[in-house]
Amino acid sequence: MASPDPTRQPGHCEYAKTCLDPARAAHCLPTGGHVAWHCCGRFCVSDRRHGGQRRRGDAAEDIAQFEACFEKIATVLAEADLTLASVVEMTSYHIGLRDHFDAFDAVRRAHLRDPYPAWTAVEVAGLRRVGAVVEIRVVAALD
Repeated sequence: MASPDPTRQPGHCEYAKTCLDPARAAHCLPTGGHVAWHCCGRFCVSDRRHGGQRRRGDAAEDIAQFEACFEKIATVLAEADLTLASVVEMTSYHIGLRDHFDAFDAVRRAHLRDPYPAWTAVEVAGLRRVGAVVEIRVVAALD
């Protein structure tokens, strides 16, 4: 991994190196094609991943979105030769958090293992993708 540029402000990380090959993980990149990971030192920080769209009030579709989020994250991690076990911190952004918390937590526990990464769940008024009920951002350790 490239060292930080000494001409930059102290504490500023060099984000020029991406942890994945965009051509191989194009389906995981957000609209616009910007990189899905920013690397700094021993960590990579993801852009937020969403699980797609749904009709309001459909619990089965919520679960499908949760599963899709973790599958997308796993795919992008694999591009950096990492797994979900590399995740050390996770922030999830939810519409209707109280309505689907237990279902999300069950999916989260199915994909992540003990010791679980630090996790913050945040209720939001809206997400970028219309119909999405969750977006997830993770930090993964490179070693």
